[in-house]
Order: sequence, then C-alpha cells, then structure tokens
Amino acid sequence: MEGMRLFSRQSIVNHRDRAALDLKNSSFLFSEVAKQLVERLDEIKRQFPTMLELGCRSGQISTLLDPEKKIETIIQADLSYLMAKNALRTGNPTLVCDEEYLPFRQKSFDAVLSNLSLHWVNDLPGTFSQICHVLKPDGLFLASMFGIGTLFELQDSLANAEKITNRVISPRISPLADIKDIGQLLLRVGFKIPVLDNEKITVRYSSPIKLMHDLRSMGETNALIKRQSSFMRRDILAAGLKHYLDVYGDNFGRVPATFQIITLVAWSPGPDQPKPLKPGHPSVNLADFLNS
Repeated sequence: MEGMRLFSRQSIVNHRDRAALDLKNSSFLFSEVAKQLVERLDEIKRQFPTMLELGCRSGQISTLLDPEKKIETIIQADLSYLMAKNALRTGNPTLVCDEEYLPFRQKSFDAVLSNLSLHWVNDLPGTFSQICHVLKPDGLFLASMFGIGTLFELQDSLANAEKITNRVISPRISPLADIKDIGQLLLRVGFKIPVLDNEKITVRYSSPIKLMHDLRSMGETNALIKRQSSFMRRDILAAGLKHYLDVYGDNFGRVPATFQIITLVAWSPGPDQPKPLKPGHPSVNLADFLNS
C-alpha cells in the first residue's frame, strides 16, 4: 500500500524504546491481554513446536506458555531494539524485526502470535499475507489488537477542545481498525475459518493527565505521519481535560479510559496438521528461519 502510509515507523520505534526503559510502569495492560491470549492458545488442543511472536516487547508471552504445549522453539521479534534486548532475558532467540517486512522463510512456523502490536502497521493486508506465508500448512495465527473505539473518551475530549478553541480538529488519536474489516482482510489474504471477538477493558485513572502519562510510558502515543509536530497548546489541553472530567469523570474526579481489544484466531490453508519437530534439539539456529 505504497503512498498510503499513516504511521511513522521511526516514531513507533522511539516510543517503544522509551517504554522499554520503564517496563514496570508500562506493561500492565499488555500483561493482562497477554494472559488472555495464552488462555486462548491453551483452549486449542494442539501442539505448536515452532512459534513466532511479533511485537514481543519484554517476552512475557513466552513465560506464560504451558509446558504441555511442547513448544520446542519460540522466536521473539520486536521493532524496538531495546524491547528485543529485554526479551533476550527469556533465553529465547530474539531479533529486531519490522512486522511490515518479515525476514522469515515460507512455511517456517506452526504458530504466529502477536499481542497489541499490529495496530501500528501501515499495510495490514500485506502483513497478514506475510504471516500467512511464514506459517506451515494449517498453522495458527493468534493475535490481539486495539480496535476502533479505544480511548474514545480522550478522543472526544480533545476534539471538543480543539473545536472550541481552534475550530480545526487535529488528529490526536491514531485511527484503528474495525473488527469486521479485520475479518475480511484475513479471508482476503488466504486465511481460513477466522474467528474474531471484541472485549472492552475499562481502566480508571485518577485524572486525565495520569492517563496521558501512562500512554506515553506504554509507547502508545500518536505516531501519525501527519500529526502536529508542536506541543499541544495549553488552552486546548486545559479545555480537553475539563471536558473529560465534566463528561466522563465520577464524583471522585476519576476518569475511565476504554480499550477495545480485538482477538483473532485464523488458520493458514492446509488439510493436515503440521508434523512436530524431532525432540531433543540441543540448540536453535536463527538462520534456519531467515531468508538467506
């Protein structure tokens, strides 16, 4: 989708690098959704000897996996060098990798997982297609993404503030995909029997400012190419905070922040289950999975 790039990948790297330095305060939402994703994996009564995790952040998913799944190899990948460096502590092979340009050979993995990372991809059909190609026949694609409606309270408040003060609304919140569109994209690139669901997670914050600080710590601030490069004017920020409190706040001054979590399960084409790798491999050669 050349010419239709919405997000600055370098900005995403910068944001995620910053989040990697403060994992204690930036991982709570990712940790919660990671647990749910692994629970979904546990419901699938199959083994996945080789697995790829895209957007691995600190590598938490690998620490949650059930040993009974008998995963012999899990390759972790993240766009951020500092995140990938953190993930190395799990002991799994890890590399810096852009989800838009996967370097892996076709039919390399029994499963591909991704937790709250793919919403930053510019060419989602292209990335889905690449994931389908690196999966073995009848391979699993299991992922979570932020969906449309995420942070609608913040988006409404900032838009209202700019309408009052500027009369021009700037893109402050990154656009997100709709669950129906994601399902159609999966089918379009060749995935079979996709199953998607949407869950709303509401987090309560002591103030709108605390929410904005947390988004920064999480690496989830605006990465639009056409975003405003200057800081938000104080009068716009003040008006936005007031609207947030007046419209959405409770009697104690706390405010909700809604996160719409889309979970998808899909399978690469193939009539048969992939054959397990032979047990007892003493080591993993990352080059076996990469294009030469």
